[in-house]
Amino acid sequence: MTKTATFRFYEELNDFLSPEKRKRLFPFEFSGKPSVKDAIEALGVPHTEVDLILVNSRPVNFKYNICNDDYISVYPVFESLDITSVTLLRSKGLRKLNFILDVHLGKLTAYLRMAGFDCFYENDNSGEDIIGIAAKEARTILTRNLGILKNGAVTRGYWIRSQDPKKQFEEVVKKFRLFSMFKPFNRCIRCNGLIIPVPKERVLHLLKEATKQYYQEFFHCSSCHRVYWKGSHYHRMKKFIESVLSTESINL
Repeated sequence: MTKTATFRFYEELNDFLSPEKRKRLFPFEFSGKPSVKDAIEALGVPHTEVDLILVNSRPVNFKYNICNDDYISVYPVFESLDITSVTLLRSKGLRKLNFILDVHLGKLTAYLRMAGFDCFYENDNSGEDIIGIAAKEARTILTRNLGILKNGAVTRGYWIRSQDPKKQFEEVVKKFRLFSMFKPFNRCIRCNGLIIPVPKERVLHLLKEATKQYYQEFFHCSSCHRVYWKGSHYHRMKKFIESVLSTESINL
């Protein structure tokens, strides 16, 4: 016997729906007793993007078996609001954010590290590798691959909408409300190690003649020992970071 529940998805969850289902009530036909998690993912929405489900105005968890005539409201992750008193989908908030990124997001990784965020990235990691490392190290997955986020072992993840690295960075900052967590130029963009000051004489043999002449303050990565200084690239990136931080009040 075919049964019907009514769904309504909110905010950015509509990105995953077909046009005729976006921002409106729509029927969902089913048989048996599927979980609400299975129904949501059958509609194309990864469970990692969901933080609150109301069935007939009452909160439920992913294991709830939907029934005929249920009215189901599905909400995205509330990174800027405290809803721990009503949501049953997560045991704790996501305020300590360490990321792992898929192979398509190398440039986004560099921007996030530049802003001081702990980002695991290797350009040969498979989806299974990413899922395993994310679980072991409690990292939030950032990916362009919806299949990764639909894996039942994934609890923290976000699908990157934009294909432009700078816009991807802005997207992640706004999505996770990272404005107050920036520590610019604190991490190595190549290996994720911490950057620390280093005396010029210790890195002199690694510098070009013009760099030796015009710069006196140097830093290096505590892991891979890559050398950094405040040249033109530093000032361009500093300006970019400031421009992203300036949008905080606009997006509150």
